[in-house]
Amino acid sequence: MCDVFVFIGVWVDAIRYWLLSSHTVKNSPFLSHQHRGGIEYQIGITHKNIYAFDEYVIEPVSLADAVIQLGRKDQG
Repeated sequence: MCDVFVFIGVWVDAIRYWLLSSHTVKNSPFLSHQHRGGIEYQIGITHKNIYAFDEYVIEPVSLADAVIQLGRKDQG
């Protein structure tokens, strides 16, 4: 498991970045097994639940610093 996850959504007219801690991902109600019996997981983001991730949207210019801060916070 890593410290933080950066999700990138790409549309024709927009690119959106989300920054989530590993704790947030691990406890997400949208987390599911990707393959039966495996150790791979996925978070399904669809048009029905994308707004549940609004609090994790991050601007690209802040991304590097936010990754470092969130990674340190999640370890402590």
